Amino acid sequence: MTRTIGIGVIGMGWMGHVHSRAYNQIRDRFPDDGIVPRLVICSDTVEARAHEARERFGFAESTVDWRAVIAHPAVEAVNITAPNAMHLEMVRAAVAAKKHILCEKPVGRFPEETIQAYRAARDAGVRTLVGYNYRWAPLVQYAREVIADGELGTLTHYHGRFLNGYAGDPLGFLSWRFTAEQGLGALADLGSHVIDMAHMLAGPIERLVGNRHTFITERPIPQPGSGTHYDIATGDEPRGPVTNEDYFSVIARFANGAQGILEACRVINGAKCEMSFEVHGTKGALKWDMERMNELRLQRRDNTNPARDGYTELLSGPAHPFHKHFNPAWGLGLSYDDLKVIEAHTFLTSIAGDIAAEPNFRSAYEVACVQNAVVRSWESTHWETVAYDVPAAP
Repeated sequence: MTRTIGIGVIGMGWMGHVHSRAYNQIRDRFPDDGIVPRLVICSDTVEARAHEARERFGFAESTVDWRAVIAHPAVEAVNITAPNAMHLEMVRAAVAAKKHILCEKPVGRFPEETIQAYRAARDAGVRTLVGYNYRWAPLVQYAREVIADGELGTLTHYHGRFLNGYAGDPLGFLSWRFTAEQGLGALADLGSHVIDMAHMLAGPIERLVGNRHTFITERPIPQPGSGTHYDIATGDEPRGPVTNEDYFSVIARFANGAQGILEACRVINGAKCEMSFEVHGTKGALKWDMERMNELRLQRRDNTNPARDGYTELLSGPAHPFHKHFNPAWGLGLSYDDLKVIEAHTFLTSIAGDIAAEPNFRSAYEVACVQNAVVRSWESTHWETVAYDVPAAP
């Protein structure tokens, strides 16, 4: 039996393209599941970009009005890849229309907006998923199994980080990503991934103390018709202040007693996409890095033979979760886009089966609770307790 699900995608920049490609690959990668994505309509405020996406990915329609995507009767699932400032308004509209939602992280500009989005979706009973895509690497999923099965023993240390120098050039334009009015900086953009991964692998964070720093304090102001956060200015443009953080870090204590360090930086040199973690326990340890996403270093402590007591490097293969859906061979790695295919398939499976999937808006809410504690710690300069209680609706 097949289940056709109508898809509408809002925002046709690079991430909108990634999501659209992912839906088109689901029937090929997961042929036995009976899920048939139908690309109904896409939207972008730039008409030419919306039209190009319609032709490129096979949408039946395109529009410059995102509200038309949500209102379309054939759309059952709404995919939000618009700028962060628009997420909450779009989520509220989709929830009101009883549409299921896949939203890129962070769901809101600020933790409070993410909490509002979670509460709205929860009360409406719609299915949700969030684009914490690094979860889906086969060896990350395998690491989760190793930890859950107790092979590392009692967890003692967790170190998670996302070091990505995409904004390292001082001539990079002052886009919305660098203004406090449009949201947090590294804590939201990169840190949301770090916190979500820590929750998935090591469990909830109980207490923390936070630090932040802005290394590049002003940037060129983009002129009409030019300037995204990946573009570089000539140097002659007027400049404006950067008002959110380039770097954040926390020392954390997890509810299970493990001690942790989390950090993220958007202006660092050297690292290109070092979304990574190290997990240590009483029986072993493991390490993973997105820059080498198809490799996992795993140690199982061997007291009987100290000569063998060290890390072993594992390569992704068909015995690991999801790998066989993309190729049948060991050592033939998956790509970033493949992680988005797994993500999209997980979202549509939750709709077809009417079951909750993770990471959903509840997962994003839990990340937001940690971010709130980090911001409080910046202001107090003290340890803060993470409060996971959902505030009452106003």
